[in-house]
Amino acid sequence: MSSEELLSVDYEVFGRVQGVFFRKYTQSEGKRLGLVGWVQNTDAGTVRGQLQGPVSKVQQMQQWLQTSGSPQSRIAKAEFKNERPIDKLDFKDFRVAR
Repeated sequence: MSSEELLSVDYEVFGRVQGVFFRKYTQSEGKRLGLVGWVQNTDAGTVRGQLQGPVSKVQQMQQWLQTSGSPQSRIAKAEFKNERPIDKLDFKDFRVAR
């Protein structure tokens, strides 16, 4: 990790985001950016999770969650909550939670 400040943020993505490999693509993009955290489907038909990593990389991932997603997804909106600086990462990798 760089000396850049670490950030943690919770997210929820709305739209056509289940059954379109959204979690798998989110995990891949998170790993590509060097982030840690998790992603899971909700009973409400959304996808939610948590991101942690350097501020600039978390911001890139937030943009990706708002605009890209998986090829077949249709993102209506992405909400981000509990954004806060952290001293150390709470996770070792980026996983798909079940």
